[in-house]
Amino acid sequence: MSANKSLRVIVAGGGIGGLALANGLRKAGVDVAVYERDRHRTDRVQGFRIHINPSGSRALRELLPETGYRAFIASSGKGATRFGFVTEQMKDLLNLDSEASGGERDEVDRNYGISRITLRQILLADLGAVVHYDKAVTGYTELPDGRIEARFADGGSTVGDVLVGADGGTSRIRAQRLPQAQRVETGIVTVAGKFTLTDDSRRRLTPKFLASPLAVMPPKGCGMFIAPHEFDRPDPQHSGIGGNDGAAALVPGALFDNTQPYVFWAYAAKRGDYPGDVELESLDPTQLHDMVNRLTARWAPELRELIGGSDTGTVTLIPIRTSVPVPPWETTNVTLLGDAIHSMTPFRGIGANVALRDAQLLCAKLVAAAGGEQPLRAAIHDYEAQMIEYGFAAVRDSLTAAEQTVSDNSVGRAIGRTVFRVAEAVPPLKRKMFAGFGSE
Repeated sequence: MSANKSLRVIVAGGGIGGLALANGLRKAGVDVAVYERDRHRTDRVQGFRIHINPSGSRALRELLPETGYRAFIASSGKGATRFGFVTEQMKDLLNLDSEASGGERDEVDRNYGISRITLRQILLADLGAVVHYDKAVTGYTELPDGRIEARFADGGSTVGDVLVGADGGTSRIRAQRLPQAQRVETGIVTVAGKFTLTDDSRRRLTPKFLASPLAVMPPKGCGMFIAPHEFDRPDPQHSGIGGNDGAAALVPGALFDNTQPYVFWAYAAKRGDYPGDVELESLDPTQLHDMVNRLTARWAPELRELIGGSDTGTVTLIPIRTSVPVPPWETTNVTLLGDAIHSMTPFRGIGANVALRDAQLLCAKLVAAAGGEQPLRAAIHDYEAQMIEYGFAAVRDSLTAAEQTVSDNSVGRAIGRTVFRVAEAVPPLKRKMFAGFGSE
């Protein structure tokens, strides 16, 4: 569908959702401009692997040009169709395979793992001058003619018909548009790191860590997520996608490197379950690494090797926050997308996919408005009505998963581990219980 009516869309924020929306609008012929606060990709930690499920893959297929989607497929890691659960002593609890269960249908309806850096490179590849860097949108004014003036931190401004707040969990657009919409601490803190894969280090790891993502379920109080990120070496002639850019030289080391395969891990616990005599935010990467080593001292040797052998420079503290669902609001020409409105915990791996769903839906609605098929305000209202329902449902589900991961309920955890073991031992039961695995 191509637009035939003048419509200018301003996107505040150049993250996954905002850039995906811009690609879709540009593809349809709608005038769009993205204003991104960062000058370099190393301005924020964004170097870890993310999961793209079939919903996210379908959104990328629709929004990206064909060359962009081919680059996404080519750049994705391996082993994303399987998922396992193990104890802290590396005893198998449950192993799931979406392809074996019939969950995979074709190339688009698949699960993928991809570097966040690489995905952003793909999303930027065809946008060119559409993206304006070092331009933080600090607020906006609704003009008498219905248009929106977006203001920048440098004192400048720009005017458009629609302003989309895609500026992340600390969104300034949300703060002005919906001051009642809050983002709060969950009380859960994650420490994450990378085990860099070389010929030598690979031999020190159990093959299980290289095969598929795993969730580690200790008896109570904490949890760990592990995921390999292995991929074909990037083609140096393919617009730099999958490689390093000049920004990586600003922060040398493995944290922002985008060319070396690795195994990612993230240890999660409630803030109060970390050592009580330290302020977590005051710890440097070496101290964080040492702390997780101590906390997992009685875990299986395979896990000890993974954690202890990780590159200390990649170890990062990530306090877990979540948005608080709010009831529907009155629609204007200012709307929100992704983490700017429904920021969620990473414990179900769906945040990026929900943002891509937002971008896909909002793009379709704005293209329809640009083509005269629907009034602009009605199109935005339709988007918001659907987004509020599925977005905040994802927020609630993600928070539940986070709370279960760090639960102190040892009885409940024991029951869960038993259920997994029984399902693993009875294939028909496993197929029934996990029929939807991989399709979310």
